[in-house]
Amino acid sequence: MSTTPTTVSKPGYRAGRWKVDPERSEIDFSVRFLTVGMTRGRFTDFDATLAAAENPIYSQVTASIRTASVDTANAKRDTHLRSDQYLEVEKYPAMSYRSTGFRHTDTGWIIDGELTAHGTTRPVPLKVVIKGFGPSHDGRRRAEFSATAVIDRRDFGIHVPLDGRGSVVGRKVTIGLHIEAVLED
Repeated sequence: MSTTPTTVSKPGYRAGRWKVDPERSEIDFSVRFLTVGMTRGRFTDFDATLAAAENPIYSQVTASIRTASVDTANAKRDTHLRSDQYLEVEKYPAMSYRSTGFRHTDTGWIIDGELTAHGTTRPVPLKVVIKGFGPSHDGRRRAEFSATAVIDRRDFGIHVPLDGRGSVVGRKVTIGLHIEAVLED
């Protein structure tokens, strides 16, 4: 069941422009590898902004992620991920996300939006957990939240070679966002 509250029920919520703090935030991913293992990584170069409205359903999010910043703590694998077999970072240097709507459900907030990756744009809803709002050590107002989504890499034209027994890399990629943002207004 979907509802449309006109306020966020977390104390400290403020309308305004919130800029993601990349030093206190992370975009990570995980994907099955060889059907029994899990490869985890992150993107280290990104920026994002949230234009929070008084009525949160009218808020907007934009984000840009530099694909060459992929980091799995394995230099050889990172080079392979940047290659033409996966991210093609020379051809597609960035991924972007743009919200198309916010909605509240019985289980929390969903940001509906579009992810553009590898030259393809697809709808990707983000399930959001708002952790809180308040002042930080530097006196600025901060927000903390997390979000998750699951995408199928094939929907974005990323088809990896097979090893003769099936796909080496899983189709489903779990994306995790751990975000701290600073109120600019």
